[in-house]
Amino acid sequence: MAIEISNESNTPCGEAELRSLAEYAVTKMRLDLQSELGIRLVTSAEMTSLNKQWMGEEGATDVLSFPIDEMRPGQSDPGVIGDIVLCPSYALGNALKNGKSLDEELQLLTAHGILHLLGYDHRNKPDEKAMFALQEEILREWCSLP
Repeated sequence: MAIEISNESNTPCGEAELRSLAEYAVTKMRLDLQSELGIRLVTSAEMTSLNKQWMGEEGATDVLSFPIDEMRPGQSDPGVIGDIVLCPSYALGNALKNGKSLDEELQLLTAHGILHLLGYDHRNKPDEKAMFALQEEILREWCSLP
């Protein structure tokens, strides 16, 4: 599995854990292990710029997902899954509110971002329930690995 992690945020984080989680999630979603995934960690200023450019929204956010080959769970051909952009400084606020560490919040956002890359969304309650349940399942199973 080709996972490129680029930390441009100046915030130390568990990059090895993010890679491990991403590999687990891609395997669980039955994607070809020759597929590619990018994870970028950026500053609040960079995330604000990306959020405005791509989503038309003001301010920073915690995660953005940019699918490339529009892959779906169970797709047997390798491809470029896409890129996840994480903002550790924004995520830290959520982590503190929820009683988590920054690394735990970034792990949750990584799982969340991968599901968005694979077509999952949370625009309505049924979709939100399904996506968040799968996100929690991925995290729970990954955390229980030896």
